[in-house]
Amino acid sequence: MANQRLTWLTRRPTVWSAVVPLVALGAGMMFALSAATAKGTDLRSSGGDLPGLIRQQTRQNAVAAQRVGSLRTEVDRLSAQQAPGDQHVAQLTQDANALRVAAGTSAVAGPAVRVSMTDAKSVPSVLPDGFSVDDYVVHQQDVQAVVNALWQGGAEAMMLMDQRVISTSAVRCVGNTLILQGRVYSPPYVITAIGNQTDLQNALAASPTVGIYQQWVDAVGLGYDVSTPRSVTMPAYAGSTNLQYAEAVR
Repeated sequence: MANQRLTWLTRRPTVWSAVVPLVALGAGMMFALSAATAKGTDLRSSGGDLPGLIRQQTRQNAVAAQRVGSLRTEVDRLSAQQAPGDQHVAQLTQDANALRVAAGTSAVAGPAVRVSMTDAKSVPSVLPDGFSVDDYVVHQQDVQAVVNALWQGGAEAMMLMDQRVISTSAVRCVGNTLILQGRVYSPPYVITAIGNQTDLQNALAASPTVGIYQQWVDAVGLGYDVSTPRSVTMPAYAGSTNLQYAEAVR
């Protein structure tokens, strides 16, 4: 039965299958660098609490995000005070205000489509032939598929979990957790998009990658739920709007 199922299921390639060789190479380089740096000493204290460190950093990032929001509000206030007496500042302020909605830096409200994705409720003690435990969890590419489809469907604003995101926001998963703008989340993962509800739903239905995920929903019991709230309110995006990128060394 499992073999027959695999004939119509499209395999969801995991990020690990592509990056394992790079991770191994990077780990070797890190070991060598650590050995040279430590010179026989311990670089960190023993008994490290990784979950505790993650929770602490998440709290710090939340505080920093609030601080960024406060500073941005203060900059807007000072710019507005300066604008009446400075034509150049007034023009820049007017241009910036015209782009606030598109840039995601202003709060918005409207009808929305909300998608919830979660891991399978149970994993068989004996896995069917051709299946692995990895098939029973939501992966980064699954979340990204929904996000991309909603943008493609004309989403005017979007939130992932409790954070406003923009088109350049990075969606990253480590194991069965999601890391977004310095905060860590566990499933279910909730993506909410404001826009024309019919267009957004059609975009989800037309997405090949979302369709692959839905096949696995039927096969192993992954969670996928779509709802259409009549109105939701989203805060302004609080992260950096500066583009960051890397260039390959040739």
